[in-house]
Amino acid sequence: MTDTQSAPRMTIKTVALRLAAVVVALGLTGALWITLAPVSFWSFLTPDYTGRTLSVSQAHQQAQSGDITLIDIRRPDEWKRTGVGVGANPLDMRRKDFIEALDLIVAGDRSRPVALMCARGVRSAKMSKKLTAAGFTQIIDVPEGMLGSRAGPGWLKTKLPTLEYQGASK
Repeated sequence: MTDTQSAPRMTIKTVALRLAAVVVALGLTGALWITLAPVSFWSFLTPDYTGRTLSVSQAHQQAQSGDITLIDIRRPDEWKRTGVGVGANPLDMRRKDFIEALDLIVAGDRSRPVALMCARGVRSAKMSKKLTAAGFTQIIDVPEGMLGSRAGPGWLKTKLPTLEYQGASK
């Protein structure tokens, strides 16, 4: 390049298009990785919960017999996709009044055995710790969840019964 020539200038549009292409490529690569990564890869996300746990089969059986109160803490869109396990109470963990709503379900008895289930055991372990800290004395985690985890195949693959989700959570 001579002194009289200058480097071609990139327009804002060119920079924006190149940046968008990079973002899309990274997004697609990330989505593919998340989809294909083995369940065990995500185990580092699971909070350490050292309390009692149940398999999905045990949770279903004990919920049906009335020995535990089973709470499905997933979101309504998840309940719509998979249904809610028979015997489980859908209660969205994102509710601001989650603890108060749970208190209503267990009639204020925080010593009642309550089992928590989510999709793969990450949120249920986190919420188990939170509820134990809030004074619930018999919180049980169901780490397999609806979709399975390193703890087991999950509610759906175990072919436990589900009900179609009909509306708002409790």
